[in-house]
Amino acid sequence: MVVTNMRQLLVYAEQQKKLRASEHRRKHAHDGKCSGLSDVEYNRVKHSQKSTFTKARKFTHNRMWRDHTKKFTTEQLKQIKTL
Repeated sequence: MVVTNMRQLLVYAEQQKKLRASEHRRKHAHDGKCSGLSDVEYNRVKHSQKSTFTKARKFTHNRMWRDHTKKFTTEQLKQIKTL
């Protein structure tokens, strides 16, 4: 289609938008094959929790202090301990 003015361009754009939308709906229509889970099915699903929280705890308890302990002398550490 050859568009010669703005009015035709607006009509053409609207037609193409509707065409793309209908094609998308047709492509993704499930025809009633998909439905939600029942309570029994939902309770049967197992999923894991976040697994990185243990790494953060290990870092703060171990590796975080490796470099910092080298910066202090033993006398300074003793003073910190008494505070």
